[in-house]
Amino acid sequence: MKKTILAAAAAAGLASMMLPVVAQAQVSPPETQVNALEGLFGKQASFRRSHAKGVCASGYFVGNAVGRGLSTASVFNGDKVPVVARFSVGGGSPKASDKGKSVRALALQFTAANGEQWLTANISAPMYFVSKPEHFATFLQVRTPDPATGKPDPAKLKAFSDANPETLLQAGYLAKAPVPASYASANYWSTNAFELVNAKKESQFVRWQFVPEGGFVGLTDDQLKSLPDEFLADELRKRVAAGGATFDFKVQLADKTDQLTDPTKVWPDSRPVVPLGKLVIDKVEAGLGGACDKITFNPLVLPKGINPSKDPILLARPAPYGVSLGRRLTEAAK
Repeated sequence: MKKTILAAAAAAGLASMMLPVVAQAQVSPPETQVNALEGLFGKQASFRRSHAKGVCASGYFVGNAVGRGLSTASVFNGDKVPVVARFSVGGGSPKASDKGKSVRALALQFTAANGEQWLTANISAPMYFVSKPEHFATFLQVRTPDPATGKPDPAKLKAFSDANPETLLQAGYLAKAPVPASYASANYWSTNAFELVNAKKESQFVRWQFVPEGGFVGLTDDQLKSLPDEFLADELRKRVAAGGATFDFKVQLADKTDQLTDPTKVWPDSRPVVPLGKLVIDKVEAGLGGACDKITFNPLVLPKGINPSKDPILLARPAPYGVSLGRRLTEAAK
């Protein structure tokens, strides 16, 4: 009897020791997303897993009366609000070509005088590439080359695209658009919807955009041929040194019928677009590194007067950012 009890206890102990191993073997959705980025682009130690290639910059934002009419957020009070910025090229490779047909991105951290922060990450396409968080990793995995062939499995890619045609919209848009001549001559969209709330508690859902003051400027094929793969960061440094780069911050006002929870669906051009302030970039770091490096640009860090929508893509964005930062910090410490 005693041996039976001991055997049972030993078995129970072994089972209890195995439980954490099973738990540790489970991979969370955010980790799966970051792993998928590493699978497609390789593990780029100490670099961001997405938008690995970028440059830190800084400047300020000044809101206007229209902004104050739509939101109580302190960033619209008319003061100069310090901004840390990061311009980047899409993808997970720090050696990505500046001439590629990928998105450009503008990530910003606003810090108001009262300590409130607003973080936002915006891209040079009016739509996101997936409509559901669970599609993010699969989108990357079906594009990851098979080690045996060196190419993605065409059957898997076609099956996923046929089942989720919205995942082709962003690539289609970028394929038709000229490559931006400068980080400062590209339009940047939030793609996700946000709620602005004013002093009267009136609510307005919007998607915002940062529009270059001089308008969008693209490159022709002939111009691209004459440029090196690395030109965007130096061009921005020269432009800012010569007088700065300015963007109009505008919001598109949603109608009650507009889709608030699917960032792959673009709102109609008939929806009003109004200016809420100006962003000025007046400094660009001379090389890699800078204040932007350790910022995750979590888009759910919002001041009072700006609320997130229920867009599942928006709500899922901060977690993989944190996973990526954790890996970068660990690699940098080695």
